[in-house]
Amino acid sequence: MTMDALKHSLVPKHSKLSDNEKAVLLEKYAAELKQLPRIYGSDPALSSLSVKEGDIIKIERASKTAGIFAYYRVVTGN
Repeated sequence: MTMDALKHSLVPKHSKLSDNEKAVLLEKYAAELKQLPRIYGSDPALSSLSVKEGDIIKIERASKTAGIFAYYRVVTGN
């Protein structure tokens, strides 16, 4: 029996940032790609996104105190 990891209730929403959104994010935080936490391109949560190394993934998690909170990860090698 195979389970779709994306449909599990504990897997938060993952989305890929556009090139423009990526530039705005890096400028806003005065950061470089190498300073962001990493996520492997082979991560099951990214299976429906066509990602390549260097893409930034926005992960939206629900929080009882903050509502929806966004985390960012840079895609690294498989």
